[in-house]
Amino acid sequence: MSRLEFKYKQVIVLRTDLGMSPGKAAAQACHAAVTAYNEALKERPEWARAWLEEGQKKVILRVESERELLELYKKAKSYGLPCAIIRDAGLTELPPGTITAVGIGPAPSKNVDKVTGHLRLY
Repeated sequence: MSRLEFKYKQVIVLRTDLGMSPGKAAAQACHAAVTAYNEALKERPEWARAWLEEGQKKVILRVESERELLELYKKAKSYGLPCAIIRDAGLTELPPGTITAVGIGPAPSKNVDKVTGHLRLY
């Protein structure tokens, strides 16, 4: 059986140092996915369309600090990738404004891997 190759993907990166519950982490990942997709629609609609048609590959990765997350965001921006930083509203587990996640893409997989290829799965 051949493995399906995805030309496009979206990566969600979550912080592990915050001790978010599984539900909170899932909600933050969803915020990052939707917000980054909306950025892609504005910045690179052809990537967003191709990703949708291809099956919407998503990968969830981890970092251990806000500093690491912000570095990834800056690097993604410098590569011209659509991306979004997620700040929590502070209604449940975290103080308002806590940076929890970054969404990168959808974008060409090879471009996203230049930014996130070294990270571990969540």
